[in-house]
Amino acid sequence: MNAERDLSPLTPGVVRALTDKLYEKRKVAALEIEKLVREFVAQNNTSQIKHVIQILSQEFALSQHPHSRKGGLIGLAACSIALGKDSGLYLKELIEPVLTCFNDADSRLRYYACEALYNIVKVARGSVLPHFNVLFDGLSKLAADPDPNVKSGSELLDRLLKDIVTESNQFDLVGFIPLLRERIYSNNQYARQFIISWILVLESVPDINLLDYLPEILDGLFQILGDNSKEIRKMCEVALGEFLKEIKKNPSSVKFAEMANILVIHCQAADDLIQLTAMCWMREFIQLAGRVMLPYSSGILTAVLPCLSYDDRKKSILEVANVCNQSLMKLVIPEDDEMDEAKPSVTIPAEPTSEESISKPEAQQGKAGSCWGSCRGRVGVPLFPCSCERIQVTLNLDGIVQVLDYHLSDTAIGMMTRIAVLKWLYHLYIKTPRKMFRHTDSLFPILLRTLSDESDEVILKDLELLAEIASSPAGQTEEAHGPSDGSDVRPGPVELHVPARAGQLSTKGLECSPSTPTMNSYFYKFMINLLKRFSSERKLLETRGAFIIRQLCLLLNAENIFHSMADILLREEDLKFASTMVHTLNTILLTSSELFQLRNQLKDLKTPESRNLFCCLYRSWCHNPVTTVSLCFLTQNYKHAYDLIQKFGDLEVTVDFLTEVDKLVQLIECPIFTYLRLQLLDVKNNPYLIKALYGLLMLLPQSSAFQLLSHRLQCVPNPELMQTTTAASNIDYTELLQHFEKVQNKHLEARHQRAGRAEQLDRRVVL
Repeated sequence: MNAERDLSPLTPGVVRALTDKLYEKRKVAALEIEKLVREFVAQNNTSQIKHVIQILSQEFALSQHPHSRKGGLIGLAACSIALGKDSGLYLKELIEPVLTCFNDADSRLRYYACEALYNIVKVARGSVLPHFNVLFDGLSKLAADPDPNVKSGSELLDRLLKDIVTESNQFDLVGFIPLLRERIYSNNQYARQFIISWILVLESVPDINLLDYLPEILDGLFQILGDNSKEIRKMCEVALGEFLKEIKKNPSSVKFAEMANILVIHCQAADDLIQLTAMCWMREFIQLAGRVMLPYSSGILTAVLPCLSYDDRKKSILEVANVCNQSLMKLVIPEDDEMDEAKPSVTIPAEPTSEESISKPEAQQGKAGSCWGSCRGRVGVPLFPCSCERIQVTLNLDGIVQVLDYHLSDTAIGMMTRIAVLKWLYHLYIKTPRKMFRHTDSLFPILLRTLSDESDEVILKDLELLAEIASSPAGQTEEAHGPSDGSDVRPGPVELHVPARAGQLSTKGLECSPSTPTMNSYFYKFMINLLKRFSSERKLLETRGAFIIRQLCLLLNAENIFHSMADILLREEDLKFASTMVHTLNTILLTSSELFQLRNQLKDLKTPESRNLFCCLYRSWCHNPVTTVSLCFLTQNYKHAYDLIQKFGDLEVTVDFLTEVDKLVQLIECPIFTYLRLQLLDVKNNPYLIKALYGLLMLLPQSSAFQLLSHRLQCVPNPELMQTTTAASNIDYTELLQHFEKVQNKHLEARHQRAGRAEQLDRRVVL
């Protein structure tokens, strides 16, 4: 027969037995083939050996008949056994047809293929390593096989292959990584388990440095960490934990920059385990790599900031995110303010604790790179791949500020996140003021809006930041915009003082606003916009106005605050608001412990500065008659207070007016005016004080305040000794009285106009 001649040197009996449906007959034929091949090996007849393998492959293993395929598989295994150590010369011919049968529709045939390959690999041992990729590829498919017998057979083969790789020092890791990177994105649970098991094996081999290729597979590992199977998640946790231990041991050889973006993406994962693990890695990266992570700050902040507002349900993530945030903040140093983005950046080692420079990082590859867009889409901030020979560290302030601005503007963001954002901005203004002032005009509106926040802690941090902006010498540059929004009309030169700060540069010689010669141009702009905000949001003024102003007096110079606000209110067109604001400022001045020094400065008016301040305050205080009198009491201008009260007879006395007089009487009984009450004992030298108090008494109706003041005046000794003597003064009180009358006439006209408009409106409603 032609078939018999074509299949020689196999005998017809062997051929029939190989195609038999019974396994035992195929096994007998395999033993015959093994015997035949051994003879060829003894004769060194390589051509016949190749011919036998070719026949078994082409005519049997790749046959259309299932029994023939089974016979071909057992025959190829028999050839490998007969070849022994020489099987390595024929491995390609032996392995390829067996791997083809891995895809067979018949599960029994897949099992026999697995069995045949096991025998081939067992004989060849280390010689199969050049063919490792095709073996791994085939095994990764069998790992997900639905048939339990096939899966069991593949596990035996898998263990054998792992033993060979473990004991060998010739494993081609470079050639294997592309296949591993491809297979790691499988969604099948069994395939994922197979992949993780191999990663754990390779990681355990001392001669195999898988850490060098971690950027290639890290993204896939984090995706496997989100698998539904607890067992697979646990295996992946172990693998990632081993890698992290290795990173801590050998930080100088780690490609931190190439993995930064991968961590940024997974730090934003919806899965808690993925997010926590990625955040832990990020914490270690920031602490180990130091400033190498700085170019990725915008992405890191995008991931970390929202986590700072997590509740106790995600306490672990919150704690790690907080450490990441603090560690990243420490990487920003004053030298960053001296680096110009337009110039070549400073090159530093990847490991800050070592003098060794980081090796040349490879560009981001694989799936992680395709995920950048999802991270960018959150706030429109690009992430920065590393592709330079040595890591060039430049603080990308534009990206960082954009992220911070986004999170501060988001009304849905948590309180702790907003506080963290404000702390970051404050830190940047301290460390890199020159660069940060380029962003001040864009940040200023959102910082002013933040003053309306519900949280006192947020407002405190916001005020600290605004105070730093208003007082920083770096803000007084030629580029800085001067006061705007109505500040073009400014009073004459008034000396304001910058509070002393440790290590702060001298402000002498800096170009300043005419209204605030020793403050930067943002101070006056801040005061203008703060008063505008109070005017447009009366609720803010009522609920937080005093709190905000008191805190500013602590953070800045109280005299500067009151001086500038008095300046601005002097030109306020909304007279009702001006009166309300003056009343608020006056209450703060008289009652707040933060204003103790300023009150002492105003008590005596012994210096030109104190007299100048009094005159400035007085002109604005005239918007509210009663507060003007209280300012005179504070400054011990008792005769002028008496003269003012005499003018009250010409004013429209309203319920609000009498209420304010009532409050002033209550204030006189407070500790702040202890000195005033003691001066009542010196009738001879303080006659106008007594007259002024009697004037207030005559203004009051028969009320509790009237009784209180009346009882106080009854304690004044020997009132018959009162004399009216006029002491010399350095202040022109006649001019001040004229100014008071002028302002009050404006208020009277404004009230009449409002009343007229209200009457017209009522008529329209009736009609």
